[in-house]
Amino acid sequence: MSLARFAFTTALALASAAAGAAPSNAELKQQVADTERAFAATMQQRDLAAFSTFLSDETVFYSGPVPLRGKEQVTAFWKKFYEGREAPFSWEPDQVDVIDSGTLAHSSGPVYDPKGKLIARFNSVWRQEAPGKWRIVFDKGQDVCDCKK
Repeated sequence: MSLARFAFTTALALASAAAGAAPSNAELKQQVADTERAFAATMQQRDLAAFSTFLSDETVFYSGPVPLRGKEQVTAFWKKFYEGREAPFSWEPDQVDVIDSGTLAHSSGPVYDPKGKLIARFNSVWRQEAPGKWRIVFDKGQDVCDCKK
């Protein structure tokens, strides 16, 4: 094998290894934040079908007095939020963390009414179900206090 061919083969192997390298924790956090923003965009776009694609088949949402279990039950319950021309609320992540194994993540952030008033905070647990493909396994919101001390 010639030196030029060896160098080319070595460079190709290194490039392949680099391409297959696991993403850093910072890159995983960015993936989750971007996924959360895309998930939130489904509300603004009024796209319930797209909303459903972000849900794990095993998802559990605490959207009422009894936890909603599974993609179908969550989607059926959330359908009412996707009806009408305007979104009843919006959200965005302001905190994301990923465990060291890169398999689970937590995102949280503010929830706003249509006028931009802070009304709640959400907490979501995401699972990486395929490389770069994050889906929600747990979701819970909590109203913020609008009380005077």
